[in-house]
Amino acid sequence: MIHVVVVDDSAFMRKAISTMLEKDPDIKVVGTGRDGEEGLELVRRLNPDVVTLDIEMPRMDGLTALRHIMMEMPRPVLMVSSLTAEGAEATLKAMELGAVDFIPKQLSKVSLDIVKIEDDLRAKVKLIAKRKVRSPSSARSLTAQAAALARQTVSERPAARRPLQKSSGPQLHDLVAIGVSTGGPPAVQKVLSRLPKDFPAGIVIAQHMPAAFTGPFAKRLDGVCAITVKEAEHGERLVPGVAYISPGGRHLRIEQKVSRIDISVTDEPKEALYKPSANVMIESVAQGVGRRGLGVILTGMGSDGMEGVRALKGRGGRALAQSDATCVVYGMPKAVVDAGLADEIVDIDDMGEAIITNLYK
Repeated sequence: MIHVVVVDDSAFMRKAISTMLEKDPDIKVVGTGRDGEEGLELVRRLNPDVVTLDIEMPRMDGLTALRHIMMEMPRPVLMVSSLTAEGAEATLKAMELGAVDFIPKQLSKVSLDIVKIEDDLRAKVKLIAKRKVRSPSSARSLTAQAAALARQTVSERPAARRPLQKSSGPQLHDLVAIGVSTGGPPAVQKVLSRLPKDFPAGIVIAQHMPAAFTGPFAKRLDGVCAITVKEAEHGERLVPGVAYISPGGRHLRIEQKVSRIDISVTDEPKEALYKPSANVMIESVAQGVGRRGLGVILTGMGSDGMEGVRALKGRGGRALAQSDATCVVYGMPKAVVDAGLADEIVDIDDMGEAIITNLYK
């Protein structure tokens, strides 16, 4: 049985989240709190496996409560976030502080749209709780790593500022495609912050994230990385040393022209399970640049990215997968590994360096 504490200042949201969770017989909501102070007391007293935590609350807000949880009693926390620019900023900050992921909610406290998140909510709770039960030390180390990364400044990241050490061999890959989902923002930040300013390849990223979040996510990364990070725009030319994040709710494709690579931001295919889709993006890399592509699959639920990597490998490209021990959810990388498509399995702390090395393999 997975024990959950739900913390939200809205009685409707507390009831809605509790009802949705307890539709699964393996989940029990053991306590609900109206603000951060009540939530902290419940976590201390009930020792739940998972906490859902609202951000905007009276007395003590969600970010303050999260800091206390991570310092005193680290455990998986899901933030409940409004789909606004302000909500995005606060949620991204929460993930830097150690929250493993977020679930969206509508601003209206009487909106029935909240039921749209219930399958995703239950799946995330079960996966992150299972992760903690299987390896508590790993879960704690992941939250500690995220909190430590959030405290660093750009000046404290010398590896990111060091010029690239040129390989004696030719560069074989000039486009890196990263697919990532649950637990992704801190993982992507860790990878990109390790890359030097003169990184000689372009980077495209499909992070499962709502439309309101991808712009602030790109801006936050751009402020802490030596390379440039931006939200992708339709029709722009791909440039080495720049990471392009697919806008939420849309797909990113690349198109190889005679002497350049263009980025396409599109709604097609509309039937894709995820928007953006790692499969759609990486398949376009396979078709566009073939053996010059390097696929990287990071933490996330499901198997998005596997078929794209299969297509890339079929064209002579390479693929890296994040290690089980360093994933928040070992789903997307596991699919690639189990299919025999990963050339290397890499801890998240080493992924930036592995990407650099693999440009020349």
